[in-house]
Amino acid sequence: MAKLNMVEAINLALKQEMKKDKTILIIGEDVGVDGGVFRVTEGLLKLYPGRVFDTPLAESAIVGTSIGLACSGFKPVAEIQFEGFTLSAFDQIVNHAARIRNRSRGRFTVPMVIRSPIGGGIKALEHHSDSPETYYVHTPGIKVVIPATPYDAKGLLISAIRDPDPVIFFEPKRIYRAIKQEVPEKEYSIPLGKARLVQEGTDLTLISYGATVRECEQAAELLKDHVSIEIIDLRTLSPLDTETILASVQKTGRVVIAHEAQRTLGMASEIIARIQEQALLYLKAPIERVTGYDIIVPLPKLEEWYFVDEKRIAEAIEKVMNF
Repeated sequence: MAKLNMVEAINLALKQEMKKDKTILIIGEDVGVDGGVFRVTEGLLKLYPGRVFDTPLAESAIVGTSIGLACSGFKPVAEIQFEGFTLSAFDQIVNHAARIRNRSRGRFTVPMVIRSPIGGGIKALEHHSDSPETYYVHTPGIKVVIPATPYDAKGLLISAIRDPDPVIFFEPKRIYRAIKQEVPEKEYSIPLGKARLVQEGTDLTLISYGATVRECEQAAELLKDHVSIEIIDLRTLSPLDTETILASVQKTGRVVIAHEAQRTLGMASEIIARIQEQALLYLKAPIERVTGYDIIVPLPKLEEWYFVDEKRIAEAIEKVMNF
């Protein structure tokens, strides 16, 4: 075991998978000599020369090239420096990567991973602090993964690389180095599409993913003396682990959902719809959601007022409990 942050855990996953599988390639802006803008790919060029490629500033070309490589027997891991720039490759992702299996009736698959930091918290500029995950969750043919811990980041990335279909692997940048955790040095995988039960509880189900899981744990700590809170970390947004969500809701009867992305058509909306469809009669109170606001993420000075914190989550929990 080694105590690693998320950057180190992801780097270790890439090193181990590249050693095991020579078809894995790294492609993206500054991923080679500089080791990526957040140094996630640091040292890989030296270890695996000829398999790590620096590219021009051209996200559509990075993803398009990766699609071609994936259809030709390689397993590219493409890095997009910030989540806002994945939209420059939106056509390639949605119209091509996601559709080639269907278009070719299964003759071709696209075993590629698109890695990108996501969300705010580092006081960056416009296009560097957004949460566009639902664009991709809405797209059939793509898996979407957002880890919340270093341990999960390593295991989920290994599964993503081995998956036969395209996976978008979003990495919450504000917890890149904020959390250290015991991570096995040997390889292991965590299945995609399976949520993590962070802690068990009987009074209320608190659902989240990515960086906001940490605030959920903090909110639960604030209320631990009088509310027994079950916390679910979704880990994979597509496919969504509806089974785990419903099992918890049936046990507690109360639900709060928290995420950093804007409120309208965020993941909370879909989760609420599934609960209403399949577990309505188990509910003891209306479902509450705690999210970002329906505005463009504010620039640095106002950033802290936008993001979900443990106090807002705790207030929502109290509201549901007192219904």
